Amino acid sequence: MEHPERDYERMERAIRFLETRAEDHPSLRALAQHLGLSPYHTQRLFRRWTGLTPKQFLQHLTAERAKDRLRRSRSVLETAWDVGLSGPGRLHDLFVTLEAVTPGEYRRHGAGLEIRWGVHPTPFGPAVVALTPRGVCGLRFVGPGGPGEVLGELRAEFPDARWVEAPAATAEVVRAAFGPEPREIRLWVRGTNFQVQVWRALLRIPPGAAVTYGDLAAALGRPGGARAVGRAVATNPVAYLIPCHRVLRADGRLGGYRWGEARKRVMLAREWTESR
Repeated sequence: MEHPERDYERMERAIRFLETRAEDHPSLRALAQHLGLSPYHTQRLFRRWTGLTPKQFLQHLTAERAKDRLRRSRSVLETAWDVGLSGPGRLHDLFVTLEAVTPGEYRRHGAGLEIRWGVHPTPFGPAVVALTPRGVCGLRFVGPGGPGEVLGELRAEFPDARWVEAPAATAEVVRAAFGPEPREIRLWVRGTNFQVQVWRALLRIPPGAAVTYGDLAAALGRPGGARAVGRAVATNPVAYLIPCHRVLRADGRLGGYRWGEARKRVMLAREWTESR
């Protein structure tokens, strides 16, 4: 029986182990001992998650490989952005549409709004999902502070809303986002005009592609605005569905991730492997 949440935790530990010992070229046996698994089960788990062996995984995500991915992505992205930034984004067979909170709704801080929420296991660790009648307003991976910390962040964004724990409702979002069947998901996000522009641009990045902060700034007509774009990317309210994990530094390094670089590595490895 598979346990996605526990398996993700093992994968995160495995990636951190490989990264910190990359120069020593750790063996499969050493990685297995670190995880408390047999070499057979370690190899099997790693292949199931990334499609690669641990050794191939490190080679796959070197800075040089990442820079090559950035170069090869540019023509795909130029085509996608030529179509326009306002349409739906496609994540595998999942269509994501984004609607922004209006200025009036922004000022009301969620007054008169019911937001249903739940905590769920996902392939990338446990996550809190927040859902309004207009769409998903939050998907946040749970960190060391636990679900309560994440829920507190969400409540601070809509302090006057009525928050209702309703995992049966939010489970539908998780099934749509991470399940095998094609679905459509509507997002309803709170942000400044510029932040929403950046998040819409992120929806145009297809799985298996990657961009730099400078690429995004140029696509938005803001050459030289990479730092401002980086700040908007960092405030993405809906993890994975708005794919901010597909943004890298120009030198091929990850460039940080709100929910942990190990998680970002796992996401990219899975997508890059599936797109080969």
